[in-house]
Amino acid sequence: MPEGYCVKCKAKKEISDGKEEIMKNGRRAIKGKCPTCGTVMFKILGGKAAPAPAPAPAGEEKKTENIPG
Repeated sequence: MPEGYCVKCKAKKEISDGKEEIMKNGRRAIKGKCPTCGTVMFKILGGKAAPAPAPAPAGEEKKTENIPG
């Protein structure tokens, strides 16, 4: 498990019972508890979570104008 900072113990510790979450802004984070005091620990991970690619609708074509020339 990843290491985080416990503000109550004022030390870096392993996050126990950690679960990966995706925040509102799309970033990944791990939320768990301090193994010593039980305080909630939260660590933001690097990078954004990749959104699922939306399939392109079939049958749509680009509209082009015929300009006489």
